[in-house]
Amino acid sequence: MAASLEFRFHPRIADIPSGTWNALVDNASPFLKHEFLLALESSGSVSARTGWQPHHLLVLRGHKAVAALPLYIKDHSYGEYVFDWSWADAYRQNGRRYYPKLLSAIPFTPSYATRLLIAPDEDFAVVAKAMSMAVIEEAKRLSMSSWHVLFPTKAESELLATQGAHQRIATQFHWFNRAYTSFEHYLESFNSRKRKNLRKERRAVQEADIQFERYSGEQISESMWKVFYQFYQNTYHVRGQQAYLSLSFFTTLGETLPEHLLLVLALHEGQPIAAALSLRDENKLYGRYWGCQQEYQFLHFETCYYQGIEFCIENALQSFDSGAQGEHKIQRGFEPITTYSNHWIADPQFDVAIANYLEEERDYIHQYRDQASTMLPFKAP
Repeated sequence: MAASLEFRFHPRIADIPSGTWNALVDNASPFLKHEFLLALESSGSVSARTGWQPHHLLVLRGHKAVAALPLYIKDHSYGEYVFDWSWADAYRQNGRRYYPKLLSAIPFTPSYATRLLIAPDEDFAVVAKAMSMAVIEEAKRLSMSSWHVLFPTKAESELLATQGAHQRIATQFHWFNRAYTSFEHYLESFNSRKRKNLRKERRAVQEADIQFERYSGEQISESMWKVFYQFYQNTYHVRGQQAYLSLSFFTTLGETLPEHLLLVLALHEGQPIAAALSLRDENKLYGRYWGCQQEYQFLHFETCYYQGIEFCIENALQSFDSGAQGEHKIQRGFEPITTYSNHWIADPQFDVAIANYLEEERDYIHQYRDQASTMLPFKAP
């Protein structure tokens, strides 16, 4: 069956009809939708100039699209959240070229979800293996050093590992809704000391006379977008960096994916002082972008975490993916989970070296996750 497949690579997501792409995405993730990827490209946030050259794969059987894969040619490793800078350094020290490389990921988005978008009436394993072979051949044709798949599902990662793309694991912290009826009901699952600490944090924000408002995508006005973007830029400017994403990217999302957006505004004396923008689907909230005008104690935790948890409880969402890293999330009830990536390396010597490195790293990651689990605030069962 794989022999009848045709593999086409596209330099723009706009070259693929949105209906064709989204039919393969189904409900996998809002970040995989054609509208999200198009907003990245049309806004200029993702382009050859920014080091993200689109090279998306569409798989056809006859005239029917049966699979797709977001794909980029990268000449750096910024905005990926799976760190391979040391690999690039090793290549350079040995007189080799690590960039460009092929990357299957959602730019600037460390959120796990299906990466191999395969029609449900297809044999997943057969098509996935054929796609892997096609991308590897394309990597060789383009003289790429490697191909990386970031934040796939566990099942996808295990399949890719059988195709020579080494599995790498990492840890994130996610919140899970165990049929909570209110934030206080959630806090009842905490031990007394941690429950007291969290209430103290929320009370400090209230006593600072800070109020919160939540807006869906349809309710976000042009002036709100400008205020949010100013705050978002501030998070980069204080570190002497430029923001990855442009204002037009966000406003385009507001126009094309409003049902997936949640904006939390923090106000003091009636004026916005901080904001957090999340995306959502039917089951999950994805905390992504934040910024503030002025720092207040515990303001970040309230705006980015506690407001999101309340929203999940009120809307019966099952989980809250608050982004990469952040051990400070543990004591607030975000539980360690394992995330995956896969890495095909063209150079045989580096392939062996990186495989050995990942094997050693895996033991450390397992130990780290186990240790993080002991730090959760919940009552002993």
